[in-house]
Amino acid sequence: MAARGLRGLLGARPRSTTTATAPLCPREAVQDAALDAAEDAVDALPYEQMPGPRPLPLIGNTWRLLPVVGQYQVSDLARVSALLHQQYGDCVKLSNLVGRPDLVFVFDADETERVYRHEGPTPFRPAMPCLVSYKSEVRKDFFGYLAGVVGVHGEAWREFRSRVQRPCLQPQTVRSYIGPIEDVTNCFLQRMQEMRDDRGEMPADFDNEIHKWSLECIGRVALDTRLGCLDADLPPDSEPQKIIDAAKFALRNVAILELKFPFWRYIPTPLWTHYVRNMNFFIEVCTKHIDRAMERLATKQDGELSVVERILAEQSDRKLAYVLALDLILVGIDTISMAVCSILYQLATRPDVQDKMYAELERVLPDTDEPLTARHLDQLAYTKGFVKEVLRMYSTVIGNGRTLQRDMTICGYRIPKGVQLVFPTVVTGNMARYAGRADEFLPERWMKNHDPSLDVHPFASLPYGYGARMCLGRRFADLEMHVLLAKLVRKFRLEFHHPPLDYQVTFMYAPEGELRFKLVER
Repeated sequence: MAARGLRGLLGARPRSTTTATAPLCPREAVQDAALDAAEDAVDALPYEQMPGPRPLPLIGNTWRLLPVVGQYQVSDLARVSALLHQQYGDCVKLSNLVGRPDLVFVFDADETERVYRHEGPTPFRPAMPCLVSYKSEVRKDFFGYLAGVVGVHGEAWREFRSRVQRPCLQPQTVRSYIGPIEDVTNCFLQRMQEMRDDRGEMPADFDNEIHKWSLECIGRVALDTRLGCLDADLPPDSEPQKIIDAAKFALRNVAILELKFPFWRYIPTPLWTHYVRNMNFFIEVCTKHIDRAMERLATKQDGELSVVERILAEQSDRKLAYVLALDLILVGIDTISMAVCSILYQLATRPDVQDKMYAELERVLPDTDEPLTARHLDQLAYTKGFVKEVLRMYSTVIGNGRTLQRDMTICGYRIPKGVQLVFPTVVTGNMARYAGRADEFLPERWMKNHDPSLDVHPFASLPYGYGARMCLGRRFADLEMHVLLAKLVRKFRLEFHHPPLDYQVTFMYAPEGELRFKLVER
């Protein structure tokens, strides 16, 4: 009996069409695993026949990513992903890469869903091997058995995450930080007014100012510390600016270290040496602020605690707090900042959308000086839909990934264990078969009682990932972006009067160029 027929006979689970649901319960997982095993055994084509760029002898496909001679630029990976789909179809193999496993790009959202739903409690996400090497080898003396939540896998990851995730994911706990984030955002808006030039526009390096706001939010929430990022005339050699520069370097060189110059695995290249020195600085800064938080903890009430202090109050292992703070600062600064750069650019270049958002905010917040509450944010359906639509069409994370822990048939090909799957959400989120009127910017598609024809396949657009390895800081990221938009749009109109910007990949996918927004009081 053919595998598809077997699944039909035993009963297939219906596909969801609007929201991602929880992983399968054990019984469902066992039944579906049996069905998948039957599928895998029938009609599967060998891995060698999967289409993709042909590797050259000795240097494989690594040459395609090298400077000058290479045809693929790391900064253009979003467009490269789309080209691979156009040229080779729904499943594309990029094989024979120096120092790393093969990559298989999966552009089929149903197959993406199947992979995610069948992963166990410790899924293997192929993220930043250079950071893994730094934590497990270079600075094993510091991290030891606590390697954090970024770039870690298996039981060590699961145990660490289980010890720190409650204060990061509990909605009630996250909402308690609305006030602190609003305070930081008010200071940021004041700085925006002060930094306007004679045309009312932001400076050429405004993206760095957004990074300062992001770091100040993280310091306030994670450490209950005002780092001074928003002070006027902050010097280039200030500690906040050094933290920002270090975070940018650490993340924006990941793709270069892994794809373009992977030779650090064999010899200590200059870029790898700089990376290690950069990470050592991070450890030094984080431990200093954690020590200060520990000293404050003894005199504080539960409602006043930062995220790290909540963990310290429950667990005595100070190293746990060190490592968590390191991961939050390292990953949080650039990811949230680049998402905000994209969100503000889309806001400024879509005046009709901004007008709708302002109308909603005027209704929800008739008094511009009234402090924000959870009740206010709950009513901002269009504003939240706007953020989701930006992340669908211009996904800050160009893709998610998994390393196969067993052989699996995907898109009709038998893929061996150890291959790294890439799910390019920046492509699938914009595919007509997965989103109604996919090329139109429609925040309404994310609101209740929307037109069902606008539905988005729940596994086509996953800006925060899915399942057990979903982004630990996603609730804080959403909260910071919603608060910023609420405060900004309620009092100001944002405009952009320059040539359109192209999107490029640094570590994130965001507009490249000067964000010379014009800020106009309403």
